[in-house]
Amino acid sequence: MTNTAANGFATVEPPVFTSVDDERTHLRQRVAGVCRIFGKAGFSEGLLGHLTVRDPGSPDAFWANPLGISFNRMRASDVVLVNHQGELLEGSRPVNPVGLRLHAAIHRNLPHVSAVCHAHSTYGSAWSTFGEPVPPLTQDTAVFFEDQAIIVEPRVAMDASQADEFAVAFGDNKVGIQVGHGIFSTGSSLDEAAWWFTSMDKACQIALMTRAAGIPHLWPEEAARGIKSALGSAHFGWLSFQTLWDEIAASDPDLFD
Repeated sequence: MTNTAANGFATVEPPVFTSVDDERTHLRQRVAGVCRIFGKAGFSEGLLGHLTVRDPGSPDAFWANPLGISFNRMRASDVVLVNHQGELLEGSRPVNPVGLRLHAAIHRNLPHVSAVCHAHSTYGSAWSTFGEPVPPLTQDTAVFFEDQAIIVEPRVAMDASQADEFAVAFGDNKVGIQVGHGIFSTGSSLDEAAWWFTSMDKACQIALMTRAAGIPHLWPEEAARGIKSALGSAHFGWLSFQTLWDEIAASDPDLFD
């Protein structure tokens, strides 16, 4: 269905499912596709990087990419279902235990979050060392204005209580910057969370370049808030991701296997 949103953009709506099984198939394909998109963007680094999306039938379980498979080769059939304790409910490969701990804490403490993305992207990791939010330098970076959590501690969540501290520090923000680690993004769908991650990594690149070049002019605060309101909604994030999805679905049809 296509209509016109309040901001003037012609838009399509997210799919509506009448079957939990159909929605699960959709989510597994989305996890595999986002992994491929992240891999092509250079976000993959060995066993690091993790994506999760809440299961539609079991809110205390989520679909995730398993260890040991390259982002660039992830298939829907590889994606696993785990509970908050890390027990495999479907699939045969384990998930990253530290990543699982952090993601489970976000899903547990922030019920409005359906999906979480994290990867060791170059620009996101580099900017995280400053322990500062990305300022509203451009229209694209203004989307994240006043919507970034700066998480100084814990640096590494060694147990569930530290993971809960991380989730509480994350709060209702769209993205989190864990100092000296990198960026996390959230969303009401995996599509949205994935778009915010790729956009935030680009925002970090812009921030690093401008910091090295000189003293930039920032967007005025009210104007930045206006941009965030117009281009930072959950639906706009979902809609923007569809351009990436169409490309990966056409170029990598084996992700559906």
